[in-house]
Amino acid sequence: MNETALTREKILEAAENVLRRYGLSKATVVDVARMLGVSHGSVYRHFASKAELREAVLRVWLSRGHDSLEMIAGERTEASERLTCWLEELIAIKRRRLFDDTELFAAYGELGKEAGEAIREHLAHMTDQLRRIVVDGVAQGEFTSEDPEATARAVLNATSRFHHPAHVAEWSKPHIDRDFREVLSLILKGLKAEPQGAEAEREKLASLTRQSFCL
Repeated sequence: MNETALTREKILEAAENVLRRYGLSKATVVDVARMLGVSHGSVYRHFASKAELREAVLRVWLSRGHDSLEMIAGERTEASERLTCWLEELIAIKRRRLFDDTELFAAYGELGKEAGEAIREHLAHMTDQLRRIVVDGVAQGEFTSEDPEATARAVLNATSRFHHPAHVAEWSKPHIDRDFREVLSLILKGLKAEPQGAEAEREKLASLTRQSFCL
């Protein structure tokens, strides 16, 4: 390749192919340069270090599922339906990556342990999408949440077994989908807004109970 035609995008594409071929522990910047037919110095003109290149590769890989998740988060359907579809899509994305490209998935799993900023950005992006779904649910009277962002983080944490790479060994177990449905049911029940007047009725009952202890 003519070094003047070299771009960050082409380097990132080559770096992904190198990771797939050699794995994270053996992949080097020299391998990336060799695949592109350029000097490794040319690669360093676009990325200041091996760590920067690795983090950029991970950031691109993580972002590939953002569009479909963003589309679901922005739909005008009921919040509970959107939340369900969003989590199902997140799980489907991770499973496709695992089962369709096992070697690359393993490399990215290891890479995620060292590329902290890329992971933080990814989590912040997903949390914001969930937060918006929760905010819509509260506005529609479907959900109750005093802190939508905290609720979004809790939903991600509660479902991490089904989409976090640390739990890949469990994804092929026979009851994993049933387990997800059970967790999802608890989440939706916990988010469900009480009927209008329910809080007042509960307080009235509590007041009567307190009075009875005073008799």
